[in-house]
Amino acid sequence: MTSCPECENDLDIDVEEAEEGDVVACGECGTEYEIVGVEPLELSKVEDGILEDDDDFLNEDEEEE
Repeated sequence: MTSCPECENDLDIDVEEAEEGDVVACGECGTEYEIVGVEPLELSKVEDGILEDDDDFLNEDEEEE
């Protein structure tokens, strides 16, 4: 079972049905994670609607200026 990196609570993720791009939330602390890999299961923390690893989003904003 995968644990929340923030509070170490077990995350209820059905790995057989999990797909890249799915967002899951910790039932204990509410932190949201995007599934970025399924074998092995990899999670990326979602910060205010922006993924920590999402450089493309920031680059698009810079281009608009």
